[in-house]
Amino acid sequence: MATLSARRGPVGSSSAKPSVIAQVENHFEPHYPHRLNFYDSPPQFDVTLEQFESWALDRLRILAEIESCFARNRPFEELKNIVGAQQKKYLSMNSNTAINVDKDAERKKDHVSHFVLRLAFCRSDELRRRFIKAELALFRVRWDTDDIAEKSAFMHSRDFALGEVSKEEKTELEEQLRACTPQKFQNDFPKERYIKVPWTRVPDLVQTRQVYLRAGIAYVPFRLQPSVIFQQFHDDLEKALELTARALPRMDEDRLTLVLEHLSKGLQAGIASEYSSGPESGESVTADMIDGLAKKHFPLCMRMLHDTLRKDCHLKHQGRLQYGLFLKVIGLPIDEALAFWRRSFSKMADDKFTKEHTYNIKHNYGLVGKMANYPARSCQTILTQNPPSTTDSHGCPYRHYSEDNLRMALQTTMSISGTDLQDVLSSVRSQHYHVACTRVYELTHGLRKGEGIGSGETVTHPNEYAQRSRDLEKSKTQAASAAIGEESMSID
Repeated sequence: MATLSARRGPVGSSSAKPSVIAQVENHFEPHYPHRLNFYDSPPQFDVTLEQFESWALDRLRILAEIESCFARNRPFEELKNIVGAQQKKYLSMNSNTAINVDKDAERKKDHVSHFVLRLAFCRSDELRRRFIKAELALFRVRWDTDDIAEKSAFMHSRDFALGEVSKEEKTELEEQLRACTPQKFQNDFPKERYIKVPWTRVPDLVQTRQVYLRAGIAYVPFRLQPSVIFQQFHDDLEKALELTARALPRMDEDRLTLVLEHLSKGLQAGIASEYSSGPESGESVTADMIDGLAKKHFPLCMRMLHDTLRKDCHLKHQGRLQYGLFLKVIGLPIDEALAFWRRSFSKMADDKFTKEHTYNIKHNYGLVGKMANYPARSCQTILTQNPPSTTDSHGCPYRHYSEDNLRMALQTTMSISGTDLQDVLSSVRSQHYHVACTRVYELTHGLRKGEGIGSGETVTHPNEYAQRSRDLEKSKTQAASAAIGEESMSID
């Protein structure tokens, strides 16, 4: 597939006497003259294993957000704004006119991350289909936000085999060409240029009858030229993924295989930032606050764990792990955590609790054992690892509950019913679980459909859900206080 190789440590940090070839590879820095890229050639340089994974994860965050936009039927303009914001955070791609920016470094990350995800998503027809759809949307956004000069330079950098229609041929076919031209473009017809390509290169335009066909050739007005480019991107990527799938079994690298398997699950659940410590604001939570926080701010997965804990005075091991790490990260310190779990396990004797649970609680906080600071479980981890049995309480309700049980949970726990309930269940049926969770967030926080947890983003982590919910409440309280203050001043 590619000569890209993933190494541990920085590039060029190998043996004391590297070969001439190795030196050339390690010191080669690629140059990318264009922001747009068809990814014709695989990377021909070394990257570290950390770059291999982290760059791919950053790209996957954007593709997962694009798939969420598809699931929520967002119009292209909204999708473009959301992707633009995501790119600024994870995969900046500045234009050639940008100054004081290392554009080649940005485009190198884009180049490598695309090919890593090719390896991850070439494994099945379904994964290939979803990857192509998301990548094509990303390319369309970049095309739409590029300036005319850069798009023109990119077009001239490769041969798209676009045959231009002569003035004589245009005159000869004027009646037929006008018949395919919408009324609002009729006045522009005399100065409109046309290109001709095999009809198989513009199936979308043929389907919508926007082009004239003759002898298998489609006559495409210049204003619709992007359709040709987008279809070419789609077809090229489809062929490349098939070739990659054939070559993948020959890859003999266990470390990379594990990384690729992890990445391939990312579109289903989204990729979240790691939550391993309390909120940045430094706000702490006490054991007495948990009941109130759970009702107002916790996502359904944590609400169900909390309610089960209150009802049964017990949680099984995986449930304790999922809920305990979540509580740690929302700001529950170790002393309060010990108090919370001791009160929750009220039917258990003190010595039994100390013997069976105190060590594990401290272990979650990195205070005993290997002293690791364990992160809270993300949506992806909850969805794809340790599936619950019928007697367990952990997992994702949208993924692991039957539809009847989920409907009841949404009605009784989140007070969602009617068409709103059907909207959530529709996302679940199409396996867009994080979209369903995001819709619940909107409904329970009085937000319009499409606002998400902020800037149109979807839920990818239970702690993200809880933190955004608390932040929203805080901002509403501050706004209300400010309004009261202004009213008091006006009365005075």
